[in-house]
Amino acid sequence: MFNRFKEKLSSYKEALSAKIAEKVSASGANKVPRPEEIEAEGGLALEAGGSSKRDSRSKESGEGPRKKSRKESQKEPEKAASLASVRKEPQAQAPGNGEADNKKSRFSFLQKAKTLVFEQEIILEEKDLEEPMWALEMALMESDVALPVAEEIVREVKSDLVGKKRKIGADTGQLAEDSLRSALITLLSRNHLDFDEYIRTKEKPVKILFVGVNGTGKTTSIAKVAKYLLDQGYSVVLAAGDTFRAGAIEQLEVHGNNLGLKVIKHKTGGDPAAVIFDAIEYSRAHNKDVVLADTAGRLHTNINLMDQMKKIVRVTNPDLLIFVDEAIAGNDAVERARLFNESVPIGGSILTKTDADAKGGSAISIAYVTGKPVLFLGVGQTYPDLVKFEPEWLVDRLMGEAEA
Repeated sequence: MFNRFKEKLSSYKEALSAKIAEKVSASGANKVPRPEEIEAEGGLALEAGGSSKRDSRSKESGEGPRKKSRKESQKEPEKAASLASVRKEPQAQAPGNGEADNKKSRFSFLQKAKTLVFEQEIILEEKDLEEPMWALEMALMESDVALPVAEEIVREVKSDLVGKKRKIGADTGQLAEDSLRSALITLLSRNHLDFDEYIRTKEKPVKILFVGVNGTGKTTSIAKVAKYLLDQGYSVVLAAGDTFRAGAIEQLEVHGNNLGLKVIKHKTGGDPAAVIFDAIEYSRAHNKDVVLADTAGRLHTNINLMDQMKKIVRVTNPDLLIFVDEAIAGNDAVERARLFNESVPIGGSILTKTDADAKGGSAISIAYVTGKPVLFLGVGQTYPDLVKFEPEWLVDRLMGEAEA
């Protein structure tokens, strides 16, 4: 699972490691001034000008101030008058600014040199990260991460790295992974919804409607969520709202029989909104906790079916509308989630077949693009093969830090 994502990240890690090695080499021990030279440079930075430096050198040599000649004494009044006139001109300010710039430059040098020599650290600057960030963005996009999501991750990683001190000799591969891991967790934790807490606190019956395109495992996902809820002690009713596809009602009935659940159904071709409405009424009458309603798979381009979906939402007023798609669909799944969300605002997503997904990009992208959380990941064919989504769980597997 997600092995392609791990492979693609190696280019980013290598680029960052190479850039840090290059920076260390450029400022290596053979090129770094000795501590006494640094202190000397710092001392020079604090001096006011050339005359002060000469005075300093004369003091060190034990010589006193040089005695002025008779000629120099005679010229002093002329020099004083000339200097007075110069001070009145605005241009006379320029040398002072240049001197301040020199002091600032020396101070900056002193800081960097001291950091390198005494603390054995380097400071990463924005220009150092151009190549690694490009490699990271390409790795993300090749792993089916949508472009705006990849750009957001790169911004987060760069923000974490720029201006930070890094120990010379530290594991740069680990440094690269830590920054990326932090960015992914931050992104995936936005709008996070705890499904268990939601069901526990919501007024019963909780009405959950499942939508998506054909053949993505929507009906099977409903059965998996039903098993998940049954294991937590909730009572569940299934609504066969897919009255369009041949065999859809029978498929849901098979799952209902396997799990011992009541399935509310009408004949094929009936009004799906009426089926789901009846299931809600049945649940209220029999004190059931949750209604899980199936709907016909549809493409966002099918205007009639999308209008029907809007009617179902309007009539049944679901508490939670869950979009279901395949993780292996990559950016197609991301785009479909975005379009469904524009038509009938979804509350969360389930990604199926994540056990067959080698890239992992859609799992990262859907939550960002829709602004709604991923709730579950389907990881197999049986009813228990449903994992409640947690950002750390996904990131551990994307980064290869846990068993896939």
